[in-house]
Amino acid sequence: MTTAPGGYVSAWKDDEVLALGEVADKFVAAELTGKRDRWEAQRYVDRDVWRRAGEIGLLCCSIPEEYGGGGGTFAHDLIVFESQARAGDTAWGNGVHSGIVAHYILAYGTEDQRRRWLPRLASGEMIAAVAMTEPGAGSDLKNIRTRAVRDGGEYVIDGVKTFISNGHTADLIVVVAKTDAGAGAKGVSLLVVETEGCPGFVRGRILDKVGQHGADTSELFFEGVRVPAGNLLGGAEGQGFAQLMTQLAQERLVIAVSAVAGMEAAVAITLDYVKQRQAFGQALFDFQNTKFTLAECATTAHVARVFLDSCVERHLGGGLDATTAAMAKWWLTEQQVTVVDRCLQLHGGYGYMREYLIARMYADARVQKIYGGSNEIMKDLVARSLR
Repeated sequence: MTTAPGGYVSAWKDDEVLALGEVADKFVAAELTGKRDRWEAQRYVDRDVWRRAGEIGLLCCSIPEEYGGGGGTFAHDLIVFESQARAGDTAWGNGVHSGIVAHYILAYGTEDQRRRWLPRLASGEMIAAVAMTEPGAGSDLKNIRTRAVRDGGEYVIDGVKTFISNGHTADLIVVVAKTDAGAGAKGVSLLVVETEGCPGFVRGRILDKVGQHGADTSELFFEGVRVPAGNLLGGAEGQGFAQLMTQLAQERLVIAVSAVAGMEAAVAITLDYVKQRQAFGQALFDFQNTKFTLAECATTAHVARVFLDSCVERHLGGGLDATTAAMAKWWLTEQQVTVVDRCLQLHGGYGYMREYLIARMYADARVQKIYGGSNEIMKDLVARSLR
């Protein structure tokens, strides 16, 4: 499914990446979109889906083989995320699992931590989450209230987290906490909590969202949760904020990939619809307004794709800076929401019916402008670079 003119193919998609994308397409169709109503009804994806994804190599694709991963580049993860977004699925939280948490552990974990956790993430035995947001702290992570106090050979964690992707099913959670309440950003640390049989760890409700109904987004409570001091990522307290900022560029790239794939899919399914739908004795596509709208949307999607591809290539080469990642996150998600809205309009009343994919895509896209750092914060980050 593509709307790219002239047979354009992203330069980062070599034959191996494209082959993995075909595997991902089949998996998404069978396990995700093929069971969409079930996942939306229960508001999370079954654990068996994760295990099957691990068995065929769709988890932790860019984690080295010595830690159980696929041994590829981040392009291999991105093609899996793109396949999911192109199909209009938002239920499966692999972007957080493989794109974010696995890389926290790879980048900052000790050798023991890597060998202990990464193979289980790659196999789907464990599902991962990262707990940043709190009821009173979203984009402003310096002001989180969750505390982790050292007590001998353990840390005791107390706090509340919300909007946590994979929260209901996660076995391993990277918790953002204050280890020094008076040190601002320098008092933030990352601690890993294994949830099985963990006293004091309580899962709250799966949240009722405007869209992304199949996605596991939950509240989490930490009430005197004790974890070994060895579960601190980075080996020293106070490194968490810098660790988060370093990894956020990659998180925002994951969001950008899903935004572009979503745009392209919206244009493609709308094109199919308007060629089949008749009004006043002719196909909707034959009306000038329809042609012009789709021409504008297809152009926006292609410009977005070329910008995204530049960001991906820079990231694969180690050169994607935080400012450009912020540009990609805010601009591409803004375009996604606009393009999907215009495509929905061309569906008429059917576009407002959830039995049509465009309606679900419309509701699902809106949060893209909020999570991963709100678009207002992204623009502020860009503006700081202009001084």
